[in-house]
Parts: sequence; C-alpha cells; structure tokens
Amino acid sequence: MTTMTEKFMHLTENAAKLFGSASRGDAAAPVVHRHDDFEKASEEDLSHFEIETDSQGHHYATRKPGPQAPHR
Repeated sequence: MTTMTEKFMHLTENAAKLFGSASRGDAAAPVVHRHDDFEKASEEDLSHFEIETDSQGHHYATRKPGPQAPHR
C-alpha cells in the first residue's frame, strides 16, 4: 500500500519529467530592476513624497512642500 508521501513524490517526479527540474537562481544575488518608462514615471510620482516615522515606528508618506506636479 502506498502512502500519501509516495503518491506525492510520484506526481512530482512526473511533473519534473514533463516540465523539467525546478530552476533556482542564486538567492544572494541582487535583484535586477528594469528601468523602463513605467518605473521612471513611478519614481517621478513618488519623488513628491517624504517617508516619515512616528514614535511607535509606523511609516507614512507626506507630500514635500513646494510646487507639485498636476494630478493626472
């Protein structure tokens, strides 16, 4: 009689045959970000905010003083 673990291992072996083994990258490697137009627009939008931390350690954003970009 097969156990649930044996059934599971059999399924994963078949999946590996069908899809190939799981590919794992280097977890210590830095994440590479794409610097596309969307990311540049997001950085521009976020540049109008400052991150504040209260006495309890909660983080929140406040608008920087000065002229602001118009809302879209």
